[in-house]
Amino acid sequence: MSQDSFNDFLAGADTLRIYDDGKLVFSSDKDRLIPLMEYLGGEAAQHKQVVIFDKIMGNAAVLLSVKADAREVFSPLGSDLAIATLNNFHIRHHLTRTVPHIMKPDGSDWCPMEKLSVGKTPEEFYQEMKRRIRPPVC
Repeated sequence: MSQDSFNDFLAGADTLRIYDDGKLVFSSDKDRLIPLMEYLGGEAAQHKQVVIFDKIMGNAAVLLSVKADAREVFSPLGSDLAIATLNNFHIRHHLTRTVPHIMKPDGSDWCPMEKLSVGKTPEEFYQEMKRRIRPPVC
């Protein structure tokens, strides 16, 4: 993927874009991990070795990116935890700025998903996320 594609992503409203062989196959402007979960619950099985552009690449997003079979990720912000996981799974990464941990918007503590992701495999984290976003049964 080109720097121009990444710059276009940064200038737009999308929070996530996923490419397969240079073709855009998924995009979303929803917040947090919802777009990755929607992709994994839908068309992810049809695509292999994708390239992911995500506005924030914390460890939680990386674990879901591994589950999505990412070969490369781009983000303006990533965490040291995310880099360790990306390296562990041999995923190329382009992170403009890195921080020790993804934090809550008010900066008071780690992002809850960053905390939840620590020590989990991609499958364990994905299953935990599915449990958390499952609609309540009446």
